[in-house]
Amino acid sequence: MKLKTKNFDWLAGRPVVILTEETAKKLNVHLDERVSISFEGKKIFAVVDLFQKIVKEGEVGLSNEINSYLKIKENSLVEVSSAPLPQSSKIIKKKLYNQILSQEEIELLISDIVNNKLTEAEIAYFIAAEKICGMSMQEIIYLTKAMVDNGKKLNFENGIIADKHCIGGIAGNRTTPIVVSICAAAGLKMPKTSSRAITSAAGTADVIETIANVEISSEEIKKIVNKVGACLVWGGSLGLAPSDDKIIQVERLLNLDVEPQLLASIMSKKISVGTTHLLIDIPYGDGAKIKKSEAKKLGKKFKLIAKNFGINLRVVLTEGEQPIGNGIGPVLEMLDVLSILKNKEYCPQDLREKALFLASEIMDLCGIKDARGKAEEILLSGMAFQKFKEIIEAQNGKKDFEARIKNLKPAQFSKNIYAHKSGKIIELKNKKINQLCRILGTPESQKAGIYLNKHLGEVKENEVIFTMYSESEQKLQEAYNFIKSDNVFKIK
Repeated sequence: MKLKTKNFDWLAGRPVVILTEETAKKLNVHLDERVSISFEGKKIFAVVDLFQKIVKEGEVGLSNEINSYLKIKENSLVEVSSAPLPQSSKIIKKKLYNQILSQEEIELLISDIVNNKLTEAEIAYFIAAEKICGMSMQEIIYLTKAMVDNGKKLNFENGIIADKHCIGGIAGNRTTPIVVSICAAAGLKMPKTSSRAITSAAGTADVIETIANVEISSEEIKKIVNKVGACLVWGGSLGLAPSDDKIIQVERLLNLDVEPQLLASIMSKKISVGTTHLLIDIPYGDGAKIKKSEAKKLGKKFKLIAKNFGINLRVVLTEGEQPIGNGIGPVLEMLDVLSILKNKEYCPQDLREKALFLASEIMDLCGIKDARGKAEEILLSGMAFQKFKEIIEAQNGKKDFEARIKNLKPAQFSKNIYAHKSGKIIELKNKKINQLCRILGTPESQKAGIYLNKHLGEVKENEVIFTMYSESEQKLQEAYNFIKSDNVFKIK
């Protein structure tokens, strides 16, 4: 059916068309079903939304995602038709019945996700199937390859391309900006692409975005890395393993971490940027995502995938029973990072020590001798801070670094949480801390979060354990109610 276009300058997160009920009936489609839109030899699939007032019968409203792909002017005629149920729907059903998927089936499934042939509900079923039924190592390798092949790749000159990744789950723990700055100052090339928060208070990309542009094109990344040795960008804007970003959106809604997807997600992004040497940090313990025995098994799986793709990989298991650093939330975590890079006396020592450990592990993996000594020297001399400044200025395109960091302040409304008795803090739960920060508004509200005054250990009655920050008094109260109803920490 030929329909006249009406362009809407809004991002839906996926291609969406708006139809009237009458037009939808003529197309024989319903709410949330698929249609294909064809224009001048190009075709895109989109999900149907119904709205009587903003489009007329015979018109089709297009989200920004469709406009960006098809380059359609207002009032153009496009061919719109109902899209048949994709073959990948049957593949998802097969996995739900705990059957092994072939390489061809996984490739088709990932291709359909990238090309928007699957709805969010269908992707959710796929995630659920991965979670409930699991995947064999061969399936995970096929999944990783399919995710790489259905996206762009960054190609740098021959030589070592270093990278690191933490599987997450630990509140704070913002080691990446420090590690990248130290390693780049040591001469390593690190095109670091990071994710936004899924279940945590902030992802590395959310933290860097407090002072720098993180949505940068692949061409610009090459220029930045060749100029200053490293970058700190959001991977979701690059088209690297784009199926992963679509799956992550659904994982975020479900608040799920799925092991096969975690493995394929991390490794596909690293392969796509040409990583040759990779350090994987797997925190374990009561406060982490997994226990030590599970961490060892996961590390072996990472090594199997890395071997298959020719990556020199090292796994480190780190304790994760409590948050690392003092600030939790984008701005508060950036303040921690800066205090370490500037060698301030008040900087969080646990975060500093872990960053030095990870940096020295990467440097050693890449063949740098006396890695620990050189990492400490680079940090203490100010070389790491200077390199961080160069990276941020390169990503901003102008030298306004000092002005940006001067504006880093926590949210205007705050509330202290005190110890109700003297004793020992024996639990400071990462998951609950992350949930608390989400209630306060992170990561969307960059200044929201908490500042930890105490970690596990001795505390006196009426001492401040942490301070909550929010841009909303209502959210602050909701967070306080959450603390009263849930055991965020325990004093014995």
